[in-house]
Amino acid sequence: MKKKKNVGLFDWIAPIYGLFYARQRKRFEEVLQRVSKDLDLSVFTTILDVGCGTGALATVLQKKGLVVTGVDPAVKMLGIAQKKNQSENITFLQGDVLQGLPFDDKSFDLAIASYVAHGLEREERALMYAEMSRLATQWVIIYDYNQKRSLLTSLIEYLEGGDYFHFIKHAEKEMQDCVSELHTCFSAVDVINVDVRAAWYLCKPQTKD
Repeated sequence: MKKKKNVGLFDWIAPIYGLFYARQRKRFEEVLQRVSKDLDLSVFTTILDVGCGTGALATVLQKKGLVVTGVDPAVKMLGIAQKKNQSENITFLQGDVLQGLPFDDKSFDLAIASYVAHGLEREERALMYAEMSRLATQWVIIYDYNQKRSLLTSLIEYLEGGDYFHFIKHAEKEMQDCVSELHTCFSAVDVINVDVRAAWYLCKPQTKD
């Protein structure tokens, strides 16, 4: 029930997200430039954008030369994304990573989720990590909060009643400990702080024996 409620919420607020599209895109451009010395995106070809929303990140990734597939469960978010992004190198699909996505194993070089993880419950995050690990050959990137909380964010997350506070304390360990089908999800996890309160958790997908 909670998942359906969240999807309905994001459908409802999609027009508001659309208003901040240009600002989001600019921020993503700055972050990608900042991390370029740690992860050279130009050597990869395909990327899956999980929880793509209005497609601001997808557009920036496409401009970096990547072929992007964006998935999101919220139809109205995808409607805005499709209107704002007309490139033939971006495809938007409705899909829920928690239910499994309709792609073969190791279909993408990279998989990224931007500010999705902290809004999920612990069990849901494990499902997301496992599914992203299944789909990516090179890196899974969890782009989300680090432990440097702001008062405003803490207040908002407290009122929302989510799992933000546990996530920021245990994010790296959660990813290291993630297990799916008796295999660890990731063989290595590295943390790169990309902003004062944000990090890229770079996770190396585990290959099954």
